[in-house]
Amino acid sequence: MSRPLLVVDGDSFAHRAYHGLPKTIRRAGNRGGGAIVGFANFLLRLWDSEQPRAVLVGWDTLGAPTYRQKLFPGYQGGRQFDEELIDQLEMLPLFVAACGFANAKTAGYEADDFLAAAVAEEARRGGKSLVASGDRDAFQLASPTTTILHPVRAGEVARIGPAEVRERYGVEPAQVPDFIALRGDPSDKLPGARGVGAKGAAALLRRFATLEEALETGQFPLQAAELRVYRQIAAMDPGAPLPSLADQRPSWDRAARLARDWALGRLGDRLDELARIAV
Repeated sequence: MSRPLLVVDGDSFAHRAYHGLPKTIRRAGNRGGGAIVGFANFLLRLWDSEQPRAVLVGWDTLGAPTYRQKLFPGYQGGRQFDEELIDQLEMLPLFVAACGFANAKTAGYEADDFLAAAVAEEARRGGKSLVASGDRDAFQLASPTTTILHPVRAGEVARIGPAEVRERYGVEPAQVPDFIALRGDPSDKLPGARGVGAKGAAALLRRFATLEEALETGQFPLQAAELRVYRQIAAMDPGAPLPSLADQRPSWDRAARLARDWALGRLGDRLDELARIAV
């Protein structure tokens, strides 16, 4: 169990790749290829630098509501994705599988939930996890056995453990959902507590261990029900269904063939080189 499990928020890095690379990168049929190439390059760099025992990539299911939308219809309201991005998001799990890695994608769950479930399962196994995500919500998973790999600039990631969460937010990792509920999250359209920003949220959580404790002592009486919903939305679900997370042996040759089928020759060359090294 000395090698970690690598868990990746697929949508997070596919979006970053799509918006960070030229739209002139095309695959067969003159279809978009930038998100695929950028995501693949990031995944291969991570695999090479971390040498994980296995890789799981979690995905959102676009168009299928989750329990979060049912709890709060305004959650993530107004998000619009380009058709070329949606097309590549549908293709990327095929690439992940061709590499010999595992995907997790189930209607009703978000990628975040699969990250939490995989970390919980690996902890039960007595192992360590690396969680790659551009979403700071993932900081709630930081622990002595789980490190968050958070992108800070092209090709670089910050390693976030409990100490870094405390330094950035002034709260413990387990308090991050409470912190988000209080502070709000503009990217997810969560309003938070009226008049409470990041500093105020951290101060409240130093005084009260949890949002629930603060509410039980009479804080935010007019918003209590809403804040409980926001906290439930911000918490990742460790009960999300997972595929097998047994040790994996990458199948770079199969991934190279798929890249060439998609007319992504440079990516195919990189995968061929990995396959040669692995022999």
